[in-house]
Amino acid sequence: MAWLAVCDHKERRFSLRGLGDDRHPERLHSDDANTLLTRGSIVFETRTSADGRPQELLGFSRGWPNQGSLSFRAIPGGGISLVQVQGESIAHAALQNSMVARTEVLRITFAWDASREWAQLSVEQPDTNQIVFVPVPNASPMLLQDLRNMLMGRGNPCFAKEIVFAALSDEIERIGPMPSLCPSAMVATPQGYRAAGTLRRGDTVITQCGDVVPVLHRVDRTVPARGSFAPVRLRAPYFGLLEDVVVGPRQQLIIDGTEVEYLFAQEAVLIPARHLVNGFAALSAIAGATQRYTQLILPDHDALVVAGAALESLYIGRIRRNPAELAATLLADIPRHSLPQHRRPAFKVLKWFEAIHLARQRAA
Repeated sequence: MAWLAVCDHKERRFSLRGLGDDRHPERLHSDDANTLLTRGSIVFETRTSADGRPQELLGFSRGWPNQGSLSFRAIPGGGISLVQVQGESIAHAALQNSMVARTEVLRITFAWDASREWAQLSVEQPDTNQIVFVPVPNASPMLLQDLRNMLMGRGNPCFAKEIVFAALSDEIERIGPMPSLCPSAMVATPQGYRAAGTLRRGDTVITQCGDVVPVLHRVDRTVPARGSFAPVRLRAPYFGLLEDVVVGPRQQLIIDGTEVEYLFAQEAVLIPARHLVNGFAALSAIAGATQRYTQLILPDHDALVVAGAALESLYIGRIRRNPAELAATLLADIPRHSLPQHRRPAFKVLKWFEAIHLARQRAA
């Protein structure tokens, strides 16, 4: 299936054939005004408000005689609420979450499947693997036209200025640890460099320390190319890159050397790719509506050698110990016994100004 809409404050895209990598030759859904989307997900990212007052973030309202509405609101104390009205049916859910007060951007996902009478509201902090989610009892399938009007700005919907982007999928979009390597990124293996998207379970790769380790799993996902998913082009020859590499903004590089020890009193540091977007070490990559990412799960969360630079493999922590959380993620279809447990990275994560300073030192 496909992403049907990707919207922000600069442009709005909607297609019944899907967008970007998800585009199909034929319509996936009828254009009839009464078409119901019985299965799907609304995903959006929002900046948190400093004043903590209740605020409507995203929603629509349709009046009499066929009354219906959907509303996502930020609520005091650091939370998100959802209210859905469809005729006489009302669904409500709320998440009270302490991490909201400690971050600038949150990702909210409302996913539903009417055939299973299932729906879920989740909140993620993109910088970490922290997620919280609750069921949404009594949720109803929605008119596709209502969702199109909401996301395309028709009929006076709510689309708050704090919204970074909003997107609509006709699939259940997973939450949790996300891949962040372009599938064409070249990963060092004992047989030479291979594209990340061609590696499979049982293949081996060479780590930053020079060890040869097996690939336990590869995960892939197509996401809106906006917000915390907007691609970044890391530029050669910075940080040892042999060629440019496109990654997600949260992909972290592992940097060591004398400058690191002198500046930060650390053996090595982690730099999120988004902190390097400064016009020389990294650039915002040209992207369409969606972006395809992949990433590898290794036994001990070792660093991959990607085009000559050390980049983190996928960190999944101890998620296999939490069956409910595991079932909500991209790892849900992987047998639990085959998933490793990863210790937290021991290195300091640089702030943006520290990352830029280090990049300039390396360029000097």
